[in-house]
Amino acid sequence: MATSAQSRIKSVSYAKYGYIFVAPFFIVYFIFMLYPLLTTFSLSVHGNGTVAGASNGDFVGLANFQEILFGTTKNHTDFIRDFKSTIIIWVGNFIPQLALSLLLAVWFTDMRIKMPGKGFFKVVMYMPNIITAASVAGLFMTLVGASKYSVANVLFDNSIKWLQTGSDMPAKCVVMFIQVWMWFGNTMIMLMSGIQGINESLFEAAEIDGASSSQTFWRITLPLLKTIMVYTLLTSMIGGLQMFDIPYMLTDNSTRQLTNLETVAIFIYNKFHAGTEASRLYGISAAASVLLFIVTAILGALVFYVQRDKDAIEKNRKRKQMIKDAKRKAKGGGFSI
Repeated sequence: MATSAQSRIKSVSYAKYGYIFVAPFFIVYFIFMLYPLLTTFSLSVHGNGTVAGASNGDFVGLANFQEILFGTTKNHTDFIRDFKSTIIIWVGNFIPQLALSLLLAVWFTDMRIKMPGKGFFKVVMYMPNIITAASVAGLFMTLVGASKYSVANVLFDNSIKWLQTGSDMPAKCVVMFIQVWMWFGNTMIMLMSGIQGINESLFEAAEIDGASSSQTFWRITLPLLKTIMVYTLLTSMIGGLQMFDIPYMLTDNSTRQLTNLETVAIFIYNKFHAGTEASRLYGISAAASVLLFIVTAILGALVFYVQRDKDAIEKNRKRKQMIKDAKRKAKGGGFSI
């Protein structure tokens, strides 16, 4: 029997302290992420003087989206041009970045390669990733910028016009190279962690069976890196579609338009800050942001769908079917005594 004193003792719940500790994250997320996201969706369906018969703040439905995607105005032309430019720059830097990172990751994790100073090279290759984008843009402006005092123009007698020529590919190639240089170290570290997570007995068995390095890579390493490769693709895709800092800071406004270096993020920024406050295209800018969000979500879902584990899905389907059959039999036939 519990005494009266024991019955008066109340149980103490510590769950509330957990909520207190996680509360700052949700507060910051709501203020700086969720609220701006909802506001963007709201702005995208309101006019800002660009829709016929609508004034600032009027509800216009999908008119802003229609103007960007199918209109005949400069907003449509600029958006399609900048979207193509974004895709070209992202694909052009992701493929060589992944190839170089994968090569170096395999090289640094191969125990058969006895190379001194591996740790030093890993640190040096990762360092560009921790440098701010403004510093990187300033560095490459000094190296290959349009100024006659840039290093490239001094060395080649002012003949380097990569960032001021009418052709857009030289300028895009400069941005692609910068992106590869900045991010290949980070991608290499992630791939190395994936390789080091593979069971070493698989590599030992392959070596005993006489498999070459290329066979080990294609038959063991690459298939087992599927998960980390999907993560790398998704993070690179999200960052690539939202690319803003390097193209924006590397050139001025006229040079970006001349060389088609404007990305979708720059399009959004320019429309939001264009002219005076009364003439700024808030609805167009928000609609472009929502479209970028939708495109990113669709591409992310497509990547997950293509890279899904079909064997695991089939096993899960068979397991669910067995459970359903067992329940049906138990319900229909009853239990024997």
